[in-house]
Amino acid sequence: MEGKKANPNIQLIQQGAEAKIFLDEKEKKVIKNRISKSYRIPELDKRIIKQRTKAETKLLTKASLIINSPLPEKSRENSKIIMPFINGEKLSTSLNNFPIKKQIEMMKKIGESVAKLHQEDIIHGDLTTSNMILKDEEIFFIDFGLGYISKKIEDKAVDLHLLKQALEAKHFTHWKEMFEEFKKAYSKDYEESKQIFERMIAIERRGRYRH
Repeated sequence: MEGKKANPNIQLIQQGAEAKIFLDEKEKKVIKNRISKSYRIPELDKRIIKQRTKAETKLLTKASLIINSPLPEKSRENSKIIMPFINGEKLSTSLNNFPIKKQIEMMKKIGESVAKLHQEDIIHGDLTTSNMILKDEEIFFIDFGLGYISKKIEDKAVDLHLLKQALEAKHFTHWKEMFEEFKKAYSKDYEESKQIFERMIAIERRGRYRH
């Protein structure tokens, strides 16, 4: 990707500790390029990048079959994920601007989608409104870089705990009402939901006792 910087159609839109995100405006595609770590042995570095890229690609592919999520292209490059650009707004920046009725509608959709992910044992790993995009009244889930497959109640409860914390921090005005609507939608057709929410409460208690 470094060699393509001269291409005016390809712009760096986000950079984190693990990856650079580029937008190809002409092709309407997003390219996620994992960053090499100088402190790692080169052979090990390549292996880790390859494994993590492959794992995230698999997770995205599986998720895109059951919820709104970008389907990655097949690629032989071990450090890149190429996927369609979702031209919408990050929910983290737009949710607070909506009336409470629409906020609740959004949380219902999120609850239904997260339940579908968890029923297929997909853990997002960074379940916040920053990783959700609103486009044409639909919510798309992005960035499964910290995600994995797990049947554990604990792991699913941690996912919900992260979302609850994000709502409380970024959308504090109506976060209680919003999380309650999320909870109803998540629990509607998901038998394990009661256990998961009970575990989430236990996780919160453990956190309080540590401080």
